Amino acid sequence: MITYLQISTTVPSEDMASRLARSITENRLAACVQIVGPIRSIYWWQGNLENSQEWLLQIKATLSLFPALEKHIKANHSYETPEIIATEIVTGNAEYLAWISAETKRSGASS
Repeated sequence: MITYLQISTTVPSEDMASRLARSITENRLAACVQIVGPIRSIYWWQGNLENSQEWLLQIKATLSLFPALEKHIKANHSYETPEIIATEIVTGNAEYLAWISAETKRSGASS
């Protein structure tokens, strides 16, 4: 049984969001990347309370692609420690989930 994920990461600019979303999708590491933003993030970083404008990427992929996707995000992200959080999609529209499988299998990776 294929496990589907929604992975989230945030980036500091709309341009970076577009570039990262495109590179993830072009490399078939995900079937879809949605960009939401701008959003406001308030968080602790290196002892300081930060208040930043960011863009949220919601990435639809399979569990088998997660290691390559995580590596790709880290290699193409400007943050020292980027948010990369995967949430399992426990159920969903069967046709949509099949579409995720079909589009990511084109990468040559097994899903």
